[in-house]
Amino acid sequence: MDVFNAMVFIEIAPEISGKGEGLAVETNLVSCIGLAGDLKGLVAIHCPAAVALDITGAMLGMDVEELGEDCKDAIGEIANMVAGGLKTALVSSARNVELAIPVTVIGSSFRMSGLVGANRVFVPFATPSGRFGVELKYVVA
Repeated sequence: MDVFNAMVFIEIAPEISGKGEGLAVETNLVSCIGLAGDLKGLVAIHCPAAVALDITGAMLGMDVEELGEDCKDAIGEIANMVAGGLKTALVSSARNVELAIPVTVIGSSFRMSGLVGANRVFVPFATPSGRFGVELKYVVA
């Protein structure tokens, strides 16, 4: 929520979050950042097209009409800021976390898998244009 308050200026509201594989949102764009060090895994932002377009438009201050490089960059930057916030929060617990470069994929009918046995936390958020999700998959080293 801090990222959206500081950078996007779209009101978002968290919905019921949870752990495990059952939670999801419709997704046309996913941006992931790998985590290494004391916490291994990934942070991912899952967006349907309408939400990705609105977020990108708000960040750029203009109308964005199609999923493309601008959306990939904008949602990638949000993923980067969320992962950076996680890294900063873990400094106080003496955990070292390194971040990879964001990777963003546009498409449909795809799913992410991997990190067998990892913990998963998924938080859906409501926006005026729909729902998106923030996911953390991790194992503690």
